[in-house]
Amino acid sequence: MSSREQKTYFEVLKRYTQKFESRELEDYKMLLKRHKDDEDLDKLSMQRLKALHEKYHVNREKKDYDKYFTKPTQSNTDTEN
Repeated sequence: MSSREQKTYFEVLKRYTQKFESRELEDYKMLLKRHKDDEDLDKLSMQRLKALHEKYHVNREKKDYDKYFTKPTQSNTDTEN
């Protein structure tokens, strides 16, 4: 796994540390120490990191609010007058 991917996982998970259970927090701190020492995580450690990421980071769909903020077209303004 690349260190860039590791870095993004740790940056995202940093926001959720207060929600971790005690065992998850221990794992996270241990993995974070290894990351700060510029170690690449092995396969099992990376799986644990990804599992934490999947559990706590929910990718929510971005809502499209453009329909509420569009300017009326010229044909709509003509019919109103």
